[in-house]
Amino acid sequence: MSAQVLGFLHPAAAENDACAPTAPARGGEGEPYSRPRDARLGSTDKELRAGATATGSAPTALGTPWQREPGVEVMDPAGGPRCSPVQLPRPCRVLVLLNPRGGKGKALQLFRSHVQPLLVKAEVFFTLLLTERRNHARELVRHEELGRWDALVVMSGDGLMHEVVNGLMERPDWETAIRKPLCSLPAGSANALAASVNYYSGYQQVTNEELLTNCTRLLCHGQLAPMNLLSLQTASGLRLFSVLSLAWGFVADVDLESEKYRRLGDIRFTLGTFLRLASLRTYQGQLAYLPVGGAASRMPSSPALDQGGPVNTLLVPLDQPVPAHWTVVPEQDFVLVLVLLHSHLGSDMFTAPMGRCAAGVTHLFYVRAGVSRVMLLRLFLAMEKGRHMEYNCPHLVYVPVVAFRLEPKDGRGVFTVDGELMVSEAVQGQVHPDCCWMVSGCAEPSSRQGPPRTPPQPL
Repeated sequence: MSAQVLGFLHPAAAENDACAPTAPARGGEGEPYSRPRDARLGSTDKELRAGATATGSAPTALGTPWQREPGVEVMDPAGGPRCSPVQLPRPCRVLVLLNPRGGKGKALQLFRSHVQPLLVKAEVFFTLLLTERRNHARELVRHEELGRWDALVVMSGDGLMHEVVNGLMERPDWETAIRKPLCSLPAGSANALAASVNYYSGYQQVTNEELLTNCTRLLCHGQLAPMNLLSLQTASGLRLFSVLSLAWGFVADVDLESEKYRRLGDIRFTLGTFLRLASLRTYQGQLAYLPVGGAASRMPSSPALDQGGPVNTLLVPLDQPVPAHWTVVPEQDFVLVLVLLHSHLGSDMFTAPMGRCAAGVTHLFYVRAGVSRVMLLRLFLAMEKGRHMEYNCPHLVYVPVVAFRLEPKDGRGVFTVDGELMVSEAVQGQVHPDCCWMVSGCAEPSSRQGPPRTPPQPL
């Protein structure tokens, strides 16, 4: 079958909150996809066509381990408002952006063997583009005619989704562009976003080809769910957006230092953890945050200026102190700080077992200096099953937040945003609720009863 166009999405006009997603609507029949010679996608691109809300909450006490407050809703309940009946049209057509060098370098082979047959059966028509360099996907989506596609499918690790989202947010029509449905197909090393979607959909934790098959079947099923976005500002004036995490200290070191073992797949992170434990470091910095419930009717008098994208109404310029109603962590020596939007930090790292964040909320974890190597190792080993919080480690603190600021004091350590390196400098961020549409199931795992669900079969 040749590639076909059988309908496309027309995102509705923005209302009120610029980032609140509007349900994508079916459109009329369009023209078959063809690229003019002067198209901004570039002549060297390879193509393969195939046929076929949070309520009030007191913050966790400083220096104490995580404990869920009774009656406080900072995570979504089962069947809550974020369980959307919105579906991709059938049949539909998608643009697949694939990094052939991601993970073990087998993404294209996996696409042909595990993804393409399911898409053909489900009448998901696709055009496949292979990325050729860093930030290639970012450039592609920045200039692409998005009306040709019902969804953008990203097959790689979390870094490629980071590129795609930031490319969409750099467009003049970002308010419409960011509502284009997204899908994560895991073919990288960590695959945290895909693992989180797999978890939210109610399936048991799996990795590698099993995770890829689950996520492909979710794409074939076509159900959409809204996703938070983290807006970041740095002292040098950079603004960027995160779909997964910001890490400083131990986690960022492991991520970057294990890059040389990329061909090992997700095992690289286990190896990197042991190597970093052998020479454990501490990092000095100032951490502050706005806990859930502290944002209501408390906008700063002089909010930080934004360079396009949604306005960060909860932040002040980085050269000013944080507002008085923020919480400032008294300790300034840390082993790690992690801001995490989703449940998983890797396909086998169930980092946030407390459930999916409510709209506008993110997980904040930090580990204070003084934790032993043995305890830190226990925490990371237990993280595979999400049991690390059960150790009640006094050095591990968890708080659900809506905004944060982190200021390194001695220049040591690096930041990673969605696994990508960022210069170590003062950074602050605010969560924008439900900015994106993501292909996902709808079950809420934390309250699910009975055995894990069987992934839906292609329609």
